Amino acid sequence: MAPARRDCSGWEMLLPTGCLLLCVLLSPPALAKVCNDRTKHGQDNSWFARDGENLPIMVLMPMNESALMSSISQGIEPAVQLAIQHIRESRKYSFSLITKIYDTECDNAKGLRAFFDAICYGPKHLMIFGGVCPSVTSIIAESLEGWNLVQLSFAATTPVLADKKKYPNFFRTVPSDNAVNPAVVKFLNYYNWSRVGTLTQDVQRFSEVRNDLTNELEKADIQIADTESFSNDPCVNVKKLKDNDVRIIIGQFDENLASKVFCCAYNLNMFGSKYQWIIPGWYQGNWWEQANTTNCTTKKLLTAMEGYISVDFEPLSARQIKGISGRTPKEYEREYSRVLQQKGVEASKFHGFAYDGIWVIAKTLTRVMELLRVKQRQNPYHNFTVDDREVGKMVLDVMNETNFNGVTGQVMFRNGERMGTIKFNQFHEGQEVKVGEYNAIADVLDLINNSIRFQGVEPPKDRTFVRLQRRHINVPLYSILSTITILGMLMAGAFLFFNIKNRNHRLIKMSSPYMNNLIILGGMLSYASIFLFGLDGGFVSDKEFETLCTVRTWILIVGYTTAFGAMFAKTWRVHAIFKNVKMKKKIIKDQKLLIIVGGMLLIDLCILICWQIVDPLKRTVEEYSLEADPQGRDIAIRPFLEHCENTHMTIWLGIVYAYKGLLMLFGCFLAWETRNVSIPALNDSKYIGMAVYNVGIMCIIGAAVSFLTRDQPNVQFCIVALVIIFCSTITLCLVFVPKLITMRTNPDAATQNRRLKFTQNQKKEDSKTSTSVTSVNQANTSRLDGLQTDNHRLRMRITELDKELEEVTMQLQDTPEKTPYIKQNHYPDANNILSIRNFTDGKDGEKSILKNHLEQKPQAQWGSMDPSRINRGPLEDINSPEHIQRRLSLQLPILHHAYLPSIGGVDASCTSPNGSPGSSPRHRHMPPSYRVMVSGL
Repeated sequence: MAPARRDCSGWEMLLPTGCLLLCVLLSPPALAKVCNDRTKHGQDNSWFARDGENLPIMVLMPMNESALMSSISQGIEPAVQLAIQHIRESRKYSFSLITKIYDTECDNAKGLRAFFDAICYGPKHLMIFGGVCPSVTSIIAESLEGWNLVQLSFAATTPVLADKKKYPNFFRTVPSDNAVNPAVVKFLNYYNWSRVGTLTQDVQRFSEVRNDLTNELEKADIQIADTESFSNDPCVNVKKLKDNDVRIIIGQFDENLASKVFCCAYNLNMFGSKYQWIIPGWYQGNWWEQANTTNCTTKKLLTAMEGYISVDFEPLSARQIKGISGRTPKEYEREYSRVLQQKGVEASKFHGFAYDGIWVIAKTLTRVMELLRVKQRQNPYHNFTVDDREVGKMVLDVMNETNFNGVTGQVMFRNGERMGTIKFNQFHEGQEVKVGEYNAIADVLDLINNSIRFQGVEPPKDRTFVRLQRRHINVPLYSILSTITILGMLMAGAFLFFNIKNRNHRLIKMSSPYMNNLIILGGMLSYASIFLFGLDGGFVSDKEFETLCTVRTWILIVGYTTAFGAMFAKTWRVHAIFKNVKMKKKIIKDQKLLIIVGGMLLIDLCILICWQIVDPLKRTVEEYSLEADPQGRDIAIRPFLEHCENTHMTIWLGIVYAYKGLLMLFGCFLAWETRNVSIPALNDSKYIGMAVYNVGIMCIIGAAVSFLTRDQPNVQFCIVALVIIFCSTITLCLVFVPKLITMRTNPDAATQNRRLKFTQNQKKEDSKTSTSVTSVNQANTSRLDGLQTDNHRLRMRITELDKELEEVTMQLQDTPEKTPYIKQNHYPDANNILSIRNFTDGKDGEKSILKNHLEQKPQAQWGSMDPSRINRGPLEDINSPEHIQRRLSLQLPILHHAYLPSIGGVDASCTSPNGSPGSSPRHRHMPPSYRVMVSGL
């Protein structure tokens, strides 16, 4: 054996740590045979056959005070000795456990050297107990299968050792760091937290726990909103958590960086009633004072730390039940504390797991010995032997069947992992208070009643709960505008009643009552659309809202076209009659106007149908940025607004606006062209111009404001409703109020021949002469009495002239003759032809121009006159002013009777035998330069 020892010693000195590990892993049987011939269990069967044997157990842990984690070991040895003593005192076991401690110094090379020395030069170890430092423990545990040994650790919590494929012979009585993850998930589910974030220190130990936690959270269907890792400065990562609205934060970091984390949380205001921190619970006492390397004061740290939950394994069971040793956890703890005082060492948080670990070894070896003895008795040849592989397999099987109550709770393994108890502590006013525990075996979370105190009146929310709040139209506003709309519809109904009731009256009949009805109908449709614009998803379902989008658009468009189309059609008829240059008889009935309005509506229907088929309006929801709850609750308000939109909304609106704009421009053109037609019963051009002006301005302003306030439904609805109400009301009032006033004050004034005036205006563009009839204001009211006398005399003269005209017309009907043209340069007094201004009742007080003209002498000349005609009497020349006066007096009644049938008035045949004044020879040969226009009938 000496040469072998020298060979191995030479390897240790020459080879580095990795090669030494390779020596142990690749050639364990050969080295064992060289180092110690008694390592084969099959060579000595007396260890399980005899009672009172001392069974050696290899103990690996750092004992050097300068080594890391040596404080743990110093507090473990008293617990181990106490457990051996209790086992011996129980008298239930036929052997004595002998522990041999090998110092690993928490160093990989020295740990391997200690393990190798124990294998080569120590006694035959049945099991290995210990393993504190993760790196040393993982290296040794990986080689145990080749040595047919089983290791039981009491302090190695690294999750790496949970890999059974890599470490099949490794067990531990202490729960791993991953064991807290099921407890955390259970805790999250208890408070219905389904959205969390993780903040992990960039170290392998914490990263492994984080990865396992991620799997557990995914199984529990808990959303991981954000996963942050940091190395030194966590503030950037903490801010990202806040930006992602993470309220429940699970941290994995040591106490040195924990102070930095909570300092950042304080600066970012991530504490209090809205946040919950969950961190490891294995920190040292008052760690915030010892590890505070931040610029935050202790008071600030304590403020940010208040209420955090720490999670760690339970070092001693809280249930005071006597376990396998016949002692309760409290009784054991008192004995352990007494031994510590005697030895003058500090306690270790792992002492309970070490104590239960010795009991696990004792029970395991007892069961293995029983199994071997049974096999020995069953062997008829009495030469029973057993090798290391078989013993190692038996130890593994028995270890997995372990189940008893210890001082740390129920001791049970699942795939080599301890199913222990996880405790929950909460930081209250500078200290941690236990608030509950989780039993991994029963998968039960037990929280102490009313022990958890949250900063708010209720547990924090796992997110900023967003409450969708519809921006709807206020009911009072809707009610007010609806009331105004109803009043407008009642007004429209009153106008409709007035129009129908007086449809046969001359004033209403001349203003086209059917067109008036269409104007009222269009106004009422526009009014009705206001009710639909005020309805949203708060009153109707989503499907019904989409239907409303279409219906209200159709109603408003059709109502607009109906009202203004009828109004413009009336204006077009006046334009067509009075702009008839040839002055032919022209009759335009209401049926033709209805066809015009129908054509406009047909264009509307084509646009709307194509719109509905190709790209229908749909309900869209626009969400806005979060707003704080006005009542101060831990929720956020996300306003949303419903719109009626489609894919190509701009194109369709452009088509509709273009068509309506052209219609309005056409109406403006007609109103301008007929502005001089001063027959109130016929011509609405002035009022149409006013209506178009107001409607156009209001529509432009309303559309702009409505677009700018689309995110404010109350303002938008108010603007739209007021625009519709104003436009409809002003249009109806401008059309019907003057008629109401006229009907009330002077029902016959609109149809009387009050004003007749001939004027001539020379136009520069076409060099044509135009004669129009305009009104002349009252010149002198003091001469009223004399004018009344003249008026009566002239009325009698008109009656005589009418009779003579009828006789002449009857004579000329079958014998047409050509009337000589009145040449402009032949008659010097033509420009001063008398104007017949007032043939009505003398009470009007208007001045008679005819009398004045008869008393005046012609002064203006139109050209040179033939001197031979100057001395001629008025009866000697047919073209004298007297003859011209007589012919005009005869032609005016003809024009009067010819115009009335074209506007729906009295047919000319009722007062004249001629079918049309145009058939008169004199009328046919009237020079075009003398166009006569009637301004009053």
